[in-house]
Amino acid sequence: MEFVSEIYSDIGIVKKVNQDAAMVRQADTDLGKVLLAVICDGMGGLQSGELASGTVITEMSDWFEHVVPGLVYRKAAPAEVKQSFARVVNRLNDRIRRYGEKNGIRLGTTMAALLLVKDAYYICNIGDSRIYYLNGQIRQMTRDQSYIQQEIDMGRMTAEEARRSSQRNVLLQCIGVSETVAPDFYIGEFEPASAFLLCTDGFVHVLSGEEMLAELKPELLKDEADIRARLERLTETVKARKEEDNITSMLICARQGDPAAALI
Repeated sequence: MEFVSEIYSDIGIVKKVNQDAAMVRQADTDLGKVLLAVICDGMGGLQSGELASGTVITEMSDWFEHVVPGLVYRKAAPAEVKQSFARVVNRLNDRIRRYGEKNGIRLGTTMAALLLVKDAYYICNIGDSRIYYLNGQIRQMTRDQSYIQQEIDMGRMTAEEARRSSQRNVLLQCIGVSETVAPDFYIGEFEPASAFLLCTDGFVHVLSGEEMLAELKPELLKDEADIRARLERLTETVKARKEEDNITSMLICARQGDPAAALI
């Protein structure tokens, strides 16, 4: 499996600092390309949110470089991959929380991470950044760890009420705020000619799934420049609709063989 990816991030129309952070790493292995993509939405005063999200990106990049190769080469079972994800997340949570306590500040970050090995995906999610799967349709792979999602699940709030709620940014989980963190994990298989969309909540507040799919259908995509242009167009739509948060998105396209040859 080969992958084509692109990231687009915008500070938005209100905030003075972009506290989102994202990265994608690839490596060649005997099993083919292995990819890790991570997107974070930091929170905290001044530069604190930017520090939290940047710390997660740095640590996850290090995990990909030094830990993931061992998981791949010994063909680790899904449970072992999950445990490895959990260890690095707990280490990050302790590190950021202790930094905040030492400096008398409150900071934290969401994290949505996607690991692709052969035709398998492994997702680790904390907070309300999201991962979608696009393959003829669009499907949200992650569940928001947020107050409004909890209210929807309990039948106390409709989706429309959630979109208008002043509490839509209240999280039940994030990295760096509490002593413990409980990530959600999702494991499954994906197909060639499909794509994963990772995004912070600022990207999705005022966009529908149908709008995202119409712009990002895998069969429409030409190359990295085309993917970036499409993410930028969606971001400009979000800004025109007066979204006030930072806006970050990333698209990962899966292809059999040479990705450049496969893109139309």
